[in-house]
Amino acid sequence: MGGVTRIVIIGGGPGGYEAALVAAQLGAEVTVVDRDGLGGSAVLTDCVPSKTLIATAEVMTTFDSSYEELGIIVADDTPPLEQQARVVGVDLGKVNRRVKRLAIAQSHDITQSVTRAGVTVLRGRGRLGAGGQAVDGSREVLVDAPDGSVQSLRADAVLIATGAHPRELPDAQPDGERILTWTQVYDLEELPRELIVVGSGVTGAEFAGAYQAIGSKVTLVSSRDRVLPGEDPDAAEVLEEVFRRRGMNVMSRSRAETVKRVSARTEAPEGPSSPEAGEEGWVGDHVEVTLSDGTVIRGTHCLMAVGSIPNTADMGLEEAGVKLNDWGQIQVDRVSRTTAPGVYAAGDCTGVFMLASVAAMQGRIAMYHALGDAVQPLNLKTVASNVFTDPEIATVGYTAADVKCGKMDAVEVKLPLRGNPRAKMQGIRDGFVKLFCRPGTGIVVGGVVVAPRASELIHPISLAVDANLTVEQVASAFTVYPSVSGSTAEAARQLHIRKRADGES
Repeated sequence: MGGVTRIVIIGGGPGGYEAALVAAQLGAEVTVVDRDGLGGSAVLTDCVPSKTLIATAEVMTTFDSSYEELGIIVADDTPPLEQQARVVGVDLGKVNRRVKRLAIAQSHDITQSVTRAGVTVLRGRGRLGAGGQAVDGSREVLVDAPDGSVQSLRADAVLIATGAHPRELPDAQPDGERILTWTQVYDLEELPRELIVVGSGVTGAEFAGAYQAIGSKVTLVSSRDRVLPGEDPDAAEVLEEVFRRRGMNVMSRSRAETVKRVSARTEAPEGPSSPEAGEEGWVGDHVEVTLSDGTVIRGTHCLMAVGSIPNTADMGLEEAGVKLNDWGQIQVDRVSRTTAPGVYAAGDCTGVFMLASVAAMQGRIAMYHALGDAVQPLNLKTVASNVFTDPEIATVGYTAADVKCGKMDAVEVKLPLRGNPRAKMQGIRDGFVKLFCRPGTGIVVGGVVVAPRASELIHPISLAVDANLTVEQVASAFTVYPSVSGSTAEAARQLHIRKRADGES
C-alpha cells in the first residue's frame, strides 16, 4: 500500500492524534474527525483530569501520614490533640477549576501540534459510508457536522479511535449533581461530605482513594472479594489495608442494585448515619444505594465506576464488515487491522488494553502498517501500567496469575519497602518491589512495584522485560544510595542467589 495518501481518522484521543502525527510525518494526507476536542476523554475527562485531582490528594496524603514523624510542626490553627480534625483542607472548587484549565490547555497544545504537522481537523461525528470499498480500494467516510450538514470524505485507509464512555446502570441513572460518573465529578464546587463509590476496579479505587485523601468520608462498594480484582493480589491486599486504616469503609462482596436521589426529609433513617443527618434525621438531598441483599447505604453523593461502553454504535461498522464482539468492541489484530480491508482501530473502542499509552501505540502501528513502513506488532507483555492510588501500583510483564495458571514458568522475590533506607527516611511504611524471572536463564519476565510514584519506579523493570535482561544484569547496574529503586536491584540479587542455589541442588 505504498501509494496510500488519504487517511481519515475518526476520533481525536491518544490513538487518533498520535496516528495523525505519524501519518503526516510519513507523507499522507490526513484528516481527523473529532467531536469534543483533540485529546479525547484521556485529556478532557479521564486521565489528565483524574491525575490532576490525584496530585492534590497525593500531597494531602503524604502530609497527613508523615508530617509528625518527619518532625514538621504546624503551629497555626492546629486543633487540640484530643480533637479529631484535619490540619489542612482542600478547596474542591479551586481544584476542579485547575483540573479543567489544565485539560483544556493540553487539548489546545495537541491541536496546535497536529495542525502544524499539516493535519486537517474537522469537528463532527464520523461514520463509515454504506457503499463499502470502491474499485480503487478507497472508502467513504461521512462527517455529521454540528450545524446538521453532512460532508463526504474519501479515504484509502480509515482508523477508528472513538474511545468509550461510562457505563450506566438502568437503576442508577446519573444526574450530574448527586449521582455522578467520573466525567461529571469535575463540576463539583464543594467536597462531598459522604461519598459512596460503586465499583472497585482501577477507576473506582483511584477516585475512592483521592476523595478520602482530600476529606470526604468514603464507602467503597465492591462486588468482588477484594479491591482491584484484576491486579496483583499482594498489591491489592496492601492497598485495601491502607484504605481501611485511613478510615475508608470497604464493602466487599456487595453488589449495588439501585441508586436513587432522595429529597430532604425529617424522619430518622435506618442504617449508617451521614454528616448531614442531625437529631431529627437527614437534612438536604442525599443518595441511597440499595445492595443486592437489601442493605441500604446513605451518603451525600454517589460515584458510579462500573465500567465503560465502547463508542461504536451507529457508525456503520458492521455493515462495512468490521466485526464487533458481544460488548461492542472492535476486534483487531496485533497491527490494529479490523476484519474490513483498509479499516484499522485503536484505543478503548477495541478493549485490547484500556490505557492511553496502548491506544497511542495501536494508532502508530496502524499507520506504519497502512503506509508500508516497518512495523513491530503490539506486544502486550511489555506494557507498563499504573494504578494512581496512594500507594501507586505499577506492573509490567507476566503476573502472579500467569505463573499460578502455568502460563509462565517463573520464580519471584518480593521485598517490602519497610527495609529500604530511603523509604524509612521518607516515612514510607507500605509497599514492596516484586520481580519474576525464568528459573533457568534468569531472564526478567515481569514485575510489580507498590510505592509512592511507582509509575516512575517501574521503568527499569520495563526496560528489563522489553530487552530480555537477566537478573544478573539488573543486579549489576548501579543504583543511587539511598534510593527506593535500590530495592529493584536488591530483588534481582536475591533472585540471582536463588537461581544459583537451585542450580546447585
